[in-house]
Amino acid sequence: MISIQNVSKWYGDFQVLSDCSTQVAKGEVVVVCGPSGSGKSTLIKCVNALEPIQKGDIVVDGTSIADPGTNLPKLRSRVGMVFQHFELFPHLTITENLTIAQLKVLGRGKEEAREKGLALLDRVGLKAHAHKHPGQLSGGQQQRVAIARALAMDPVVMLFDEPTSALDPEMVNEVLDVMVQLAQEGMTMMCVTHEMGFARKVADRVIFMDRGQIVEDCAKGEFFGDLNGRSERAQQFLAKILTH
Repeated sequence: MISIQNVSKWYGDFQVLSDCSTQVAKGEVVVVCGPSGSGKSTLIKCVNALEPIQKGDIVVDGTSIADPGTNLPKLRSRVGMVFQHFELFPHLTITENLTIAQLKVLGRGKEEAREKGLALLDRVGLKAHAHKHPGQLSGGQQQRVAIARALAMDPVVMLFDEPTSALDPEMVNEVLDVMVQLAQEGMTMMCVTHEMGFARKVADRVIFMDRGQIVEDCAKGEFFGDLNGRSERAQQFLAKILTH
């Protein structure tokens, strides 16, 4: 579903991604982790061309993002993206947030878009809040709305960029529960997260990044089960993150 081939990226003289390659199969859940500044979020934003790449290629469901002929808005409409900070429209109601892209991008009718939006709100446990504005909801609720909004576009893959890092600890689980449910339903997912409990529960594979490189790319059982087989940098990371 996603093929990342020898991808490198620079900000001016600073190389933020260095020769990154990996694959994500249909229905697979891949967790991307690593220290701050390792390039995780940049990599995931490159998958739907929110960040341009200077070298290599990324192919999503048969479409190359590096091909000048690719219709990037059309591609992005099929790749669900959930950000750290919910990015909801504050002046629109929750229902309007869920229907606007369906109407403008997919060309759905008003009633069909509304029905779809309300069904997805129900799925994330927030149907009773359909009439409210984002500012009236908690952070965890807003992030669940953001997930529902991404799902309303019928994506072939879902990308999550640290979806719980801006939340109060009490709200983290309500968002992770929705993500676990999605994974169990077979959604192809690529998630940048520090939530190792989530990774252990649903990830098929774990990618560990450091200084713009993919240092580890292995099955979940191997990543967490054989610490001695991990790189020194991954061992240091896991020692810090798993002891708390």
